[in-house]
Amino acid sequence: MYLSELWEYSRRHGLSRRRFVRLLLAGGSIAVLDACEIGEAPRQASGTTSDTSDEATGGTSSPPGGESPWVKDPAPFILHPTNLETPLSSLEGLFTPNELFFVRNHATTTPILDPVSFRLRIEGDAIPRPLDLSLAELKEMPSRSVVAYLECAGNWRSFFGSVLGRTARGGPWGTGGVGCATWTGVPLGEVLTRAGVSADAVDVLLTGADDVEFNRPMPIAKALDPDTILAYKMNGVDLPPDHGAPLRGLVPGWVASNSVKWLTRIDVSTETQWVRNNTSSYVLIGDEWPAERYAPAEGGPVTTQTIKSTLALDWPAEVTAGRQVLKGFAYSPHADVVSVEWRLDDDEEWRAASLVSPAIQYAWRRFEIEWEAVAGPHVIRTRATDAAGNTQPDVVPFNESGYLLNIPLPHPIEVA
Repeated sequence: MYLSELWEYSRRHGLSRRRFVRLLLAGGSIAVLDACEIGEAPRQASGTTSDTSDEATGGTSSPPGGESPWVKDPAPFILHPTNLETPLSSLEGLFTPNELFFVRNHATTTPILDPVSFRLRIEGDAIPRPLDLSLAELKEMPSRSVVAYLECAGNWRSFFGSVLGRTARGGPWGTGGVGCATWTGVPLGEVLTRAGVSADAVDVLLTGADDVEFNRPMPIAKALDPDTILAYKMNGVDLPPDHGAPLRGLVPGWVASNSVKWLTRIDVSTETQWVRNNTSSYVLIGDEWPAERYAPAEGGPVTTQTIKSTLALDWPAEVTAGRQVLKGFAYSPHADVVSVEWRLDDDEEWRAASLVSPAIQYAWRRFEIEWEAVAGPHVIRTRATDAAGNTQPDVVPFNESGYLLNIPLPHPIEVA
């Protein structure tokens, strides 16, 4: 039974989409069918059916019209049409809870894949023997856990307009398109080795099973990095549907779009692979990146993230007068963050913040600022520096899609 048919059958037998997803993840189609047998009497279909085709890789299904695009509860988030932005003020500690982790979907809804029938296909002209692997087979391979933040390439995009005065196209992300988790899975290099990847391999293209079949390539060297994994767990539990269940890529240090969700196909080639998401999308388009230099891409590549720091406050924030301990997060893909500084209003002096979490490669670091807040409107900027000497710049060139902004943001704070 295809997954779209299974959903339609389950819906007529009274299962909600949330219960359908939980049963499917726990025990596959058999658990869903068992629940239908002992559940409510069948009910008349509403006339809506899934318009998403199913494939041998496990298939996807879309929810009936009017339901949430996401499986998780969207209530704690800042809502965008298909995305969920995390209010950083809601976070405590090093790890972002799964239920508070931001969601960036290229599809209109979160697809649901059956973990039992799931198959990952590895193919391409650099793979002499194409390989299909089940989730169970992947879990039998050597595993690796990586603590890493993921950040949308367009995080902070709205500040190109509100702070720098030039609006970029794309969803108006604030500061909450980022989160940090422990990811567990099998190293991508281990899978490619099992498939007999050839020595002349150049590019590795990951493709997901959402309704747009989102894909992005990476060089073979990044694919073979031991910290690049195919993740099936997030913070110690099975990968949630909104975060790519049952399998996703995890490419630490790179923009989150490279960590393709709902992964079902890997294509390894002996030549550079050009697709929409490294030619016209996820490229830097602007005066600093002339298209002729990057052809066939329309601009510079968007791969490695940038060094950043941000306060874990609402935007704008409100606090009371007196002693305040403001918290925030700092992160860099290049090296450990070794210092965070802060500046109040128009003061020229940068003051040291306190780093309060350990340095872990690819993880963010928490910092705190002690401030005697005086009534009135204020602005606080923060600036991170890493062990390689990278510091947030005062000025960045504009790019049309608003990627990779990382200036010290002027965070507005009203003190009552």
